[in-house]
Amino acid sequence: MSSNATAKAYTFKVVLLGEGCVGKTSLVIRYVEDKFNDKHVSTLQASFLSKKLNLNGTRANLAIWDTAGQERFHALGPIYYREANGAVLVYDITDEDSFTRVKNWVKELRTMLGNSVCLCIAGNKIDLERGRVVPIEEAEKYAKSVGAKHYSTSAKLNRGIQDVFLELTQRMIESAKEKEERGERPGSLLGQGGRNSVQVLSSDEEAAAIAEKSGCCG
Repeated sequence: MSSNATAKAYTFKVVLLGEGCVGKTSLVIRYVEDKFNDKHVSTLQASFLSKKLNLNGTRANLAIWDTAGQERFHALGPIYYREANGAVLVYDITDEDSFTRVKNWVKELRTMLGNSVCLCIAGNKIDLERGRVVPIEEAEKYAKSVGAKHYSTSAKLNRGIQDVFLELTQRMIESAKEKEERGERPGSLLGQGGRNSVQVLSSDEEAAAIAEKSGCCG
């Protein structure tokens, strides 16, 4: 059997949270497919995408849930972010209310998932810098206060997005390895393994597991 067939890979659940129209879908599509569409289409409920990475010999599969930001879908949030290993909280640098909403999401995530969920905050649409109303210093200070990393991003310019997911993945891997060292059982990605569960798969199991889980709501 080849070494690739027996290699282990972490599979993490990642959620994107933020107000409607802040660019969550544009960010994740740029990251996964390297595509950008100027025409905004609102996400209804949630969509699922996956991405594979290899970081210094450690393989990671990201199961990314892009959630709807409209207020009428807010009650569905916990369905999608429960048991998440990481979250990207997105705001529009030209919309102060969207930044305030990020703070509310952080409180909800900490309440439901505790401090073990890894957070990154993305100040999106830096291509509209002239219209900025959220000072970057304020955003970075807030991110630091809640144990998150802050990044300035633009799906249109393809800036900062790779950095967000790379940082998040590195932190999730570190967290997973720390849990393993403590002898904690990984559990299942979206099943009943407890909150912030991590799935460790062989390469033969990866695609089937992600495909099986992608059709459900968590």
